[in-house]
Amino acid sequence: MTAPPDVAELILLKRDGGRLDDASIEWLVGAYSRDEVPDYQMAAFLMAVYFQGLDGGELRGLTAAMVDSGERLDLSGLGRPTVDKHSTGGVGDKVSLVLAPLLAAAGAAVPQLSGRGLGHTGGTLDKLESIKGFRSDLSNDEMAEVLRSVGCVICAAGAGLAPADRRLYRLRDVTATVESIPLIASSIMSKKIAEGTESLVLDVKVGSGAFMQHEDDARRLAETMVAIGAEHGVRTTALLTRMDTPLGRAVGNAVEVEESLATLGGEGPADLVAVTLALAKEMAALAGLEADLPALLRNGAARSRFDEMVRAQGGDPAAALPQAPLRRELPAPASGFVRRLDARAVGVAAWRLGAGRAKKEDPVSASAGVVCLAKPGEPVEEGQPVLEVRAEDEARFARALEALEGALEVGPEPPELPEVVIEAIRS
Repeated sequence: MTAPPDVAELILLKRDGGRLDDASIEWLVGAYSRDEVPDYQMAAFLMAVYFQGLDGGELRGLTAAMVDSGERLDLSGLGRPTVDKHSTGGVGDKVSLVLAPLLAAAGAAVPQLSGRGLGHTGGTLDKLESIKGFRSDLSNDEMAEVLRSVGCVICAAGAGLAPADRRLYRLRDVTATVESIPLIASSIMSKKIAEGTESLVLDVKVGSGAFMQHEDDARRLAETMVAIGAEHGVRTTALLTRMDTPLGRAVGNAVEVEESLATLGGEGPADLVAVTLALAKEMAALAGLEADLPALLRNGAARSRFDEMVRAQGGDPAAALPQAPLRRELPAPASGFVRRLDARAVGVAAWRLGAGRAKKEDPVSASAGVVCLAKPGEPVEEGQPVLEVRAEDEARFARALEALEGALEVGPEPPELPEVVIEAIRS
C-alpha cells in the first residue's frame, strides 16, 4: 500500500510555486474531510494557493475532489433538459425568482440550489421565505418531485452535495483566503456539477455592490468557471453584468419578492428585465429550447409556474407579503438628475435595517429593506423622496442612514448609462 503524502511537503511544494498532481489533491481533500488533516495545515495550504494560484489541471483536480466528497444528483429522468443559473451575488439581485419559472415555462427543468444572504448581498432563500409557508429545505426526493411536476425548484443545497467545499469555505472565511479566483471558481462549480445539471449560465457581477469590483477580475473568474464546466461535461456560459447600482428598485426580502411578482406580470424595472432575459436567452440556447421569452413574462405563463412552485414547496402565493411598520424617506439634496446611487451603500443599509445578517446563524427581517424611488438617469426635484428605508425597529434607522451618506449624487446633467450586460463568455 502506498504511503499517504506528507501534508507539510504538499504545503511547501505549493508555497514555492510547484504543481500538485491529481492523486495528491484527491488525498488532501479526502483526508481533510475525514479529519485526518487539521485546520491549521489546510489553512496554510489555502494561503499557499491564495498566493501561488492553481493551474488548469490542479483546478480540475480540486473541483473533482470536492464533487467526489459527497453525492451527485441524477436528474436524467425528468424528461426535460436541465439548466441552472448561478449569480456571484449583488444588491437587489432577485433574478432567480423570475428566471427559474420563466425557463420552466419555456420547457426546461431548473434545479436552483440557492443560499442565504451574508453581509450586504441578499440571499434568494431569505427572499422566498418571506412568503407564508414557503419551505426551502427539501430532501433530494422532494426536490426531484417539484422539478418533475413544476419544472423549477428553488431550495437549499443538501448537506450531501460537495461537503468538502462546505468545510473549506468555512475555513477560508476565517483565514482571509476567500478572495482567490481558483478557490472561488472551484467552490461554485463543485456544487453545480454535483447538482447534476446538464447546462449552466453564470451571472458574474461587476461593480461596487459585487464581490468582484473590477472587470478584469470578474472576466478571469468567469473564464475559469466556464473552463471548469467544460472539463466536467457541463455546458457553461457566463455573462458579466454591472452591479454599481442596485438591480431593480427593491432591496430586501419581501420587497424583492413583490418586485419579482411585478416582473413576472410583465411590469418589471428595465434593468432587471434586461438581465433576466439575457440570462434566459443563454439558458434556453444551452438547453436547446426555442421560446418567445418576453411573451412568457407578458402572458402570465412564467407567473403561473412561480405560483405552482411556491405551492409545491408549501407556500401560499396569494398570501399578503410582510410589510414594515416603520418607514423613513431620504430627500434629494438638489434638483437635477440622479447621477450615482452606490449599490454597496444601499446593500449595507438594507443589511443594517435587518434584511441581512452578519453571521450565518443570525435571523433576518422579512419586511426590512430599501426602495429606490429614483435611480441614475432619472430627474428629481430638491426635497423629493429618493430612497425609502423600512424597518421593524426604530433603533435600526440611525446606522442604516449612516451607511447611505454619500451614496447618492445629483447633478445638472443626466449620466451616460452603460448597458447592464457587459459581455458573454462561452467555451
